[in-house]
Order: sequence, then structure tokens, then C-alpha cells
Amino acid sequence: MNQAVQKNTLYVGGLAEEVNEAILHAAFIPFGDIKDVKTPLDHATQKHRSFGFVTFLEREDASAAMDNMDGAELYGRVLTVNYALPEKIKGGEQGWAAQPIWADADTWFERQQQEDEMKRLQEEQKAAMQVAEDLHRKKMAEEREGEKDEDPMAMAEAEVLKQNATS
Repeated sequence: MNQAVQKNTLYVGGLAEEVNEAILHAAFIPFGDIKDVKTPLDHATQKHRSFGFVTFLEREDASAAMDNMDGAELYGRVLTVNYALPEKIKGGEQGWAAQPIWADADTWFERQQQEDEMKRLQEEQKAAMQVAEDLHRKKMAEEREGEKDEDPMAMAEAEVLKQNATS
């Protein structure tokens, strides 16, 4: 499944423990106006999980930040900066949290019906092709039978065989 890339939001990995949202904001603000900075917390330790997300107002700013900050060092750690992928939580065909798991039920039934109809049509077409092929073979065999009766060479050979058999 292909996930759409969010061109305004960057994934920033490899964050040191000392880095917080304010420090991350300060590191990325030179590239353009920032809409949001998030560092998801580990529920057990209440510390960030060594990655964060920076959302810019403009795509071009996000692109410039990614080009300049990927591989850069912050608090002694090398950063990995890429475009962020949408959050994937169970639910729906595409796995997005924005739709309930049953939201794709109607489209699933429609697709099943279309697939069944396609199989039926393919089977009908295959059967029709088989009938046409059988008819063609029968016609070709009949033509060959007719040729044997009218072929002068074959008739001459048969006549010679008859004469040799009677002598």
C-alpha cells in the first residue's frame, strides 16, 4: 500500500534526550515559518521517543529544511530528516484513523461483485473461444477431407495402387 507523503511535515529522527520541542523549533525556524512541532512521548518514561515532527507552512520551506538538516548534528546526535508519512492506525481500508473500520464495507461489496462479474465474463469468453476453436478445427478437417478426394496426385497414387494390387 502506498502512503501519501505529507510535503509540509518532516520526520526528524535521532534526537538526543536533551532536545525538546522548543529546541527543535529553534533548529528548524531558519528555513521558514513553522506551523507545529511535536515530539511524541513514551508513555512509560514520559520522555520523547528520539524522534519528532516539524510542520512548515510552506512546502518549499520543508524541502529546504530537509535538504539542509538531514545528516546534520544536534546535541551530538546525527539527525535523519525525511518527509513524514501519515499516521497509521487500524481502521478502514487504508488504515487511517480518520475513518472507521466499517467505512469501506460498501466499496468492498461493490468490488466483490465486480470481481465475480469479471470472472463470469471471462469464463463465458473462454467457453465461446473454445467453441469457435472447435468449429475452426472441424472446418479445417472437412476441407482436408475434401482435398483428398479431389487431389489429382492422391487420385493417381490410388489408381496405381489399385492396378498393382490387381496384377
